[in-house]
Amino acid sequence: MPWVVLVAVLALLQFAAFGALVGRARGQFGVQAPATTGHPVFERYYRVQYNTMEQIVVFLPALFLSAAYGFGADWMSAALGLVYLAGRQIYFVGYVRDPKSRGLGFVMTVVPGAIFLVNAAAGAIAMLR
Repeated sequence: MPWVVLVAVLALLQFAAFGALVGRARGQFGVQAPATTGHPVFERYYRVQYNTMEQIVVFLPALFLSAAYGFGADWMSAALGLVYLAGRQIYFVGYVRDPKSRGLGFVMTVVPGAIFLVNAAAGAIAMLR
């Protein structure tokens, strides 16, 4: 389980870094708090951070449930968690550059979460027998 915990820590650090980048963009583009709109590039940074918050709410519990109850070793869940982290980074870069180019990163984020949930459910159902 230590690999899973390390991936979870990395996900939280990535989320915190995205928040810090939003703060930097706020100053760079002159968007005063509590405003969440203003300069279009600031809004992109903000949307990436907000979407990451939406995704991490599913990602973290699904990661741990898959590692604890799913089929396969927990390092497999950790490895798939790294795909999520890479996807979030690709999403960040793509969305800030051009929101239309966020597709690959989005898929790399959503698919691991779905796999975690299916794996955890299947493992839990198998344990009911």
